[in-house]
Amino acid sequence: MHMRAIAIADYGAGNLRSVKKALEHIGAAAEITADPATIATAPGVVLPGVGAFGDAVHSLRQRRLTETVRTAAAGNRPFLGICLGQQLLFPSSEESPGAEGLGVLPGAVLRIPGGALPGGGTRKVPHIGWNALRLLRADGIFEGVPACAYVYFVHSYYVKAAREAQVAARTEYGVTIDAAVSNGLMTATQFHPEKSGEIGLHMLRNFLRICQN
Repeated sequence: MHMRAIAIADYGAGNLRSVKKALEHIGAAAEITADPATIATAPGVVLPGVGAFGDAVHSLRQRRLTETVRTAAAGNRPFLGICLGQQLLFPSSEESPGAEGLGVLPGAVLRIPGGALPGGGTRKVPHIGWNALRLLRADGIFEGVPACAYVYFVHSYYVKAAREAQVAARTEYGVTIDAAVSNGLMTATQFHPEKSGEIGLHMLRNFLRICQN
């Protein structure tokens, strides 16, 4: 049976094409769309993101996607937030004071502190590169993922979730970063699955499987 396309919410973020390409690589039908009706009826929704929190909030509002995306993230369909798409699920960010996020999950988005590293050198911000996950869950998109898998990050701000039960994975970069959150059929990652090699593709295959159920 032909599966309808997974909706990649288009609010002008920078990594839409790479996410679409990765999904198509694993055999998924994927559509970049700013149409609220398409997003509202898709079998799964991806909220990607590269850029500033405030700009993204403004763009979602300008395209009249705020409520559509909030409903998708809080609803009963598979939803995957990526990078800024994870941060947008929270009420606010230190990056853009006054900008209101989607508020789907409680918590804070904080700036990664720079500073000296033990043994010399300085912690560079943004955090760019591969880092080890500490998985707290082994279900959903993380089924079959090694407990200390390495994934790819590019970010200057990080999520600190308010509810421990919603944290799916953590990583360390001078501070403890909630690298993935999960609530029902919604999962969001600070790292980029589409840039994380075979491990990332495995997570996307899991997401596709969930969308097909």
